[in-house]
Amino acid sequence: MGFLDKLFGKKTELQEPVVAIKLGAGELAAVLEGELKPLTASEDPVFSQKLMGDGYLIEPTNNIVVSPVNGVIQTVFPTKHALGILSDSGDEVIIHVGLDTVKLNGEGFTAFVVAGDKVVAGQKLLEVDFDLIRSKVPSIATPVVISNIGDRKVELKDLKAVKAGDIVATIIA
Repeated sequence: MGFLDKLFGKKTELQEPVVAIKLGAGELAAVLEGELKPLTASEDPVFSQKLMGDGYLIEPTNNIVVSPVNGVIQTVFPTKHALGILSDSGDEVIIHVGLDTVKLNGEGFTAFVVAGDKVVAGQKLLEVDFDLIRSKVPSIATPVVISNIGDRKVELKDLKAVKAGDIVATIIA
């Protein structure tokens, strides 16, 4: 970034390098760095009761949201608090950052993808200013849900601190 860019605040688009994550059949990567928890730990009953599907929850310690799967972005909500991905294996994945974050109308969220974009596991999707939103919403815990799970379920790896891109769960029959 040059002096004039700094002076006048011109933003330059930074492309994060994509770290190749080799996913096995049905595997899901962590969307954020943080503490991995079962979906039932969500404060939102829609997620904790698995009304939208099965998945996992992350209490974030970093602000970069990455793709948990290889696939295509189906939707990025106008408020950027949630997005949907159709994985290459046909799973419909929903990432919902925080609780009641829709009310922020996009404040604190920067999207790096749009509907139709092909993504790979570990690719940067969103940047979230958790310092800004933490005081404005009940929770920043981020559910990741497979909405077309059917009779299958999501089995978590050991509950622990995870880095974005770590393999954290497997969809099993």
